[in-house]
Amino acid sequence: MSKLLPELISRGLTVSTMKHAHHTFDLDTPGKDSYIHRDAGATEVMIGSATRWALMHEVRDEPEPDFDSLLNAMTPVDLLLIEGFKNHGHSKVEIHRAENDQRFLYVEEPDIVAIASDVPLDGVPLPVVDLNDAAAVADFILDFTGLNAAIRTTAKEAPKDGAA
Repeated sequence: MSKLLPELISRGLTVSTMKHAHHTFDLDTPGKDSYIHRDAGATEVMIGSATRWALMHEVRDEPEPDFDSLLNAMTPVDLLLIEGFKNHGHSKVEIHRAENDQRFLYVEEPDIVAIASDVPLDGVPLPVVDLNDAAAVADFILDFTGLNAAIRTTAKEAPKDGAA
């Protein structure tokens, strides 16, 4: 992800990520005002500065928010990369690392559309992309989503040499 994001952004796309955590997590530091506000019972705490802003929402006694609720809270971008949320029906690229010796998920997961692997894979009925080649992974994602065609169309329509 850390190599894929700059590759996609260098192609002129706005990209965001959404990750599911299977455990309790905290982005805040005990003792800071924002932590104190949440700890005191605030439902949401907004932190803003010249370089970033963050909104923390406490779930408390509510059920865990579903995928669509989280998605609707995000600012629209050209491409959203999702990590986790295995049970949601969006298209997925399975990550395969030979050293992990894990079973393939695509066998039971129909939403997996390709595999990004650090080793060549024979006999896999899906496209296989080199996990260590961020440009190849980006090409696959943009071809699959149709964004490559949109980028080419936009580039053709852009004025050249300052002409309007």
